[in-house]
Amino acid sequence: MLSLHTNTAALYAHVALGRAEGRTALAATRLGTGLRINSAMDDAAGLQIATRLATQSRGMAMAVNNIQKSLSLLQTAEGALDESSTLLIRMKDLATQAADASASPTDRVALQAEFGALSHELSHIASGTTFGGTKLLLGDTTAERATVAATTAAATASAGAAAGALATAQNTFNTAVATDLAGSTPATQAAVAAAASAVTAASALATATQLAATDAQQYAAQVAAATTVDGVFSKPAQFQIGDSANETMQVDLTAQLGAMHAALHVASSTYDTFGIERGSVGTELLLASTASATIDKLQSALDAVAGVRSLLGGTANRMSYVNSNLSHAQFNTTVARGRLADTDFAQESAEWVSNQMLMQAGTTVLRQTNSMASMLMSLLA
Repeated sequence: MLSLHTNTAALYAHVALGRAEGRTALAATRLGTGLRINSAMDDAAGLQIATRLATQSRGMAMAVNNIQKSLSLLQTAEGALDESSTLLIRMKDLATQAADASASPTDRVALQAEFGALSHELSHIASGTTFGGTKLLLGDTTAERATVAATTAAATASAGAAAGALATAQNTFNTAVATDLAGSTPATQAAVAAAASAVTAASALATATQLAATDAQQYAAQVAAATTVDGVFSKPAQFQIGDSANETMQVDLTAQLGAMHAALHVASSTYDTFGIERGSVGTELLLASTASATIDKLQSALDAVAGVRSLLGGTANRMSYVNSNLSHAQFNTTVARGRLADTDFAQESAEWVSNQMLMQAGTTVLRQTNSMASMLMSLLA
């Protein structure tokens, strides 16, 4: 129907041109941003899913970063304990050498000097190993103070026992001398010689144990006044290994670290974890008897250090597996999000070209339909 008031053809052409223009603008937006979903109007449900996948992927990426740093932390701690094991093996060698009868008192003084230096380095490793400014190998400070108090009490008790043994040996010597003076015989002379040797040995032991007790008491006083410092493993540590709150790994080394530090305190009287500079080099190797006892103590310390290293290694291995699994999950999540939200450039390019052609055609048709009024006027001529 031809009408002056309603140009139906022009209206159809206008609507078609508007649709083509809208599709062209949408295709241009997708091609420009590279995203299929640029607003909720594009795909409301898809936007929600894509957002959740993007959040999950970002969280996994951060968890992978956490695991990488945690692995470095664990490797730093394990490397420090490896060096501690090396020092303890050398200290055990020194104790074994000092326990032999061929070692002279002068030799034992020299061996003790090296033993003390190695003990100080052990202390430095325990209190100075850090990661990102945080100490790693410190144990529970409350347990550490209790250990120091116990070793101090043991040193004081040993000194008291040695002093009592010296007094007994001196009394035995005095009795032997009096007996010999009353009537000297080869037997009484031998008894005097044996008693004199016992006094010499007891005196050396009393001197060494008293020095150790005095040093232990001074150290205990310093520890009591020291500021409490906690490390990563002073309490159970929690590692975030996923993108949700419940994806964590709990690592509790407090018992093992406490046992390690206790064994090291027993093996070396100058061992320290509070950062206290100790002037003494100890007395463990000054006598053959104490050097012999120190050998087994050092072996116990080596076993304790190896136990902590084993736990650190097991935790690091577990984290490596978590890291591998999480990397695969993040990859697949990112791919899924891309399939949902990314633009298919081949499809959108075809849509863009097609709708551009429709716009050109619509513009031409609209121009022609607008001239229909003049055709109607020709009917009235």
